[in-house]
Amino acid sequence: MFIYDSVKKQKLKLNPESDVVRIYLCGPTVYDDAHLGHAKSAISFDMLRRTLIALGYKVKFVRNYTDIDDKILKKMSETGKSMQDITSYYITSYENDMKALNVLEPDIKPKATEYVTHMIEYINNLIKNDYAYILDDGVYFDTSKDEKYLSISNKTDDEQTQARVENNQNKRDKKDFVLWKFDENFYEANFGKGRPGWHSECVVMIKNLLDNNTQYLTDIHAGGSDLLFPHHENEATQCRCSEKHELSKYWMHNGFIQINNEKMSKSLNNSFFVKDALKSHHAEVLRFYLLSVHYRANFNYSDDDLQASKKRLDKIYRLKKRVYGVKKGLVNQSFKDEILNALRDDLNTSKALACVDELVVKANDELDKNPKDKNIKGEIVANLEFLNEILGIAMLDSFEYFQFGISDDEKARIQAIINKRNEAKKQKDFALSDALRDELSQKGISLMDTPNGTMWEKL
Repeated sequence: MFIYDSVKKQKLKLNPESDVVRIYLCGPTVYDDAHLGHAKSAISFDMLRRTLIALGYKVKFVRNYTDIDDKILKKMSETGKSMQDITSYYITSYENDMKALNVLEPDIKPKATEYVTHMIEYINNLIKNDYAYILDDGVYFDTSKDEKYLSISNKTDDEQTQARVENNQNKRDKKDFVLWKFDENFYEANFGKGRPGWHSECVVMIKNLLDNNTQYLTDIHAGGSDLLFPHHENEATQCRCSEKHELSKYWMHNGFIQINNEKMSKSLNNSFFVKDALKSHHAEVLRFYLLSVHYRANFNYSDDDLQASKKRLDKIYRLKKRVYGVKKGLVNQSFKDEILNALRDDLNTSKALACVDELVVKANDELDKNPKDKNIKGEIVANLEFLNEILGIAMLDSFEYFQFGISDDEKARIQAIINKRNEAKKQKDFALSDALRDELSQKGISLMDTPNGTMWEKL
């Protein structure tokens, strides 16, 4: 497996430090619903995990929640709700969205608030060794003590860099960043009551959850490209000074999301929530769409492109319909190898999906020529099941997929008509049976009588 290292800026062969690949993905700050950027990151590294497993690697996958942060405090002020109420609500919302997008559950999903005691201990160690110092508003990390500071993001020591860290005129250096913010409403600590700064959280959780006492605390540290600086830079410098070695062997970052060629941003009022996209499109369509562009590339979201992606996915499900109810055979090894070879090259999902397009065309041609061949059908079923395992697509019932957008009440009415039609057929009242089929057809509902019963879809 070859992956692109964001720090070294080249593809590298993956050589984990042990027989388990340790991956830490920076998760969301839970003060609002998940947006497309969250979805892109989660799906990108879900693909990394699925690929590694398919290639025979063991994986330990951690994705955290930042459940204490200035943005959460602002939400508390705006709503009058407690921090626990806000973070619990948005964690549930996030997990529902990820489940809909068929993102695998992490092995561990720690919350920052669960590790505050460890953070206090970590900060104390930095203070003791003169890597951190105390000011009137909190504890700061002294970046001048690390000669490798800015080596992760490859940034220069300029005003633009300084502008993205906390501003306190008494800091030893403008680049210094806060580890602990004094606040009488939060946690007791010997250096002052308060709460952790954002950059204190992940490095402590990585140390506690993934460290094997080897050269690196983890094998792969992943996240959105906006986290490279300052967040990942500031995690890495704390680790170098406290642990005397590097935080991660590899750094992986997914690209930005743009909305109609503009960077997704709340300030631009174009921060597109996952829940909004799912109102008009099935979650699997959104997953398929986000997979269609390489994870490192900036992704330009548009409704037209999403609709085009849906048409590609529709073809997979129409093929699945053609083998509905057929017993699974053996996966085509050549097809499987093509997919895995594409993905082992730094998750080339574009190439993998092109292989899927070819499979659909070839499979339909074979079915046209040999419509009753059970071996051909069984292989197609196996190939589609493999797509579910490796790409997280084609997982749905082929008829249910085409029922998207129809309410439960309307589904019940359709099923009642189908039941009435089935009874008419039993009574050999074919005139009524045909009339009921026509009634559904006029509503845009197509029926298909199968050995497993009458199935329907929305045309």
